[in-house]
Amino acid sequence: MIAVITGDIINSRKKETALWQKELKKTLNQYGKEPIEWEIYRGDSFQLKLPSEKALMAAIHFKAAIKQIAKLDVRIGIGLGEQDHKAKKITESTGSAFVNSGACFDNLKKQTLAIKTNNEEFNETLNLMMSIATLIMNSWSNTVSEVIIKTIENPKKNQAEIAALMNKSQSSISEALKRGGFEEVKQMEQFYQNKIKNL
Repeated sequence: MIAVITGDIINSRKKETALWQKELKKTLNQYGKEPIEWEIYRGDSFQLKLPSEKALMAAIHFKAAIKQIAKLDVRIGIGLGEQDHKAKKITESTGSAFVNSGACFDNLKKQTLAIKTNNEEFNETLNLMMSIATLIMNSWSNTVSEVIIKTIENPKKNQAEIAALMNKSQSSISEALKRGGFEEVKQMEQFYQNKIKNL
């Protein structure tokens, strides 16, 4: 089982393309190689294939990366399933993971993050959790986003070490993570990890 993320940048035209594209590419490069594992297409849309266990944290990572830039956000549909055909370009590959990801993305309305698998019960539970989590994530400031990015990119480092990396005090790191509800977001991600083992 693999995961496919399909996403686009909300309000992309309100900012210089180079500004958000740099952050998007930097984050995409941490999860795979272009164009076999990720591609940016139609100007502000992107697709990424990655192991299913990394998908939700990657989606949170994209959210934080883009929300560093004022007024911008990202819409993401995660699809889990199989890959039948592996093309040289991710956008030409096929399989249930791609179908689920595309369908999930197309059904996003006010919601900015959702998941689709072949297990309806799993989808219902996770999507309810995500709709609550995005209430917090949608209000992340650029300061909170920067701290969350550093925390995601350095999972083995504690708050004091993150503070040293960012040249900030530990209390400001702790405060930013608390404001961003990161502990609760991590609990949702852990729940996801536990559940996908039985899909």
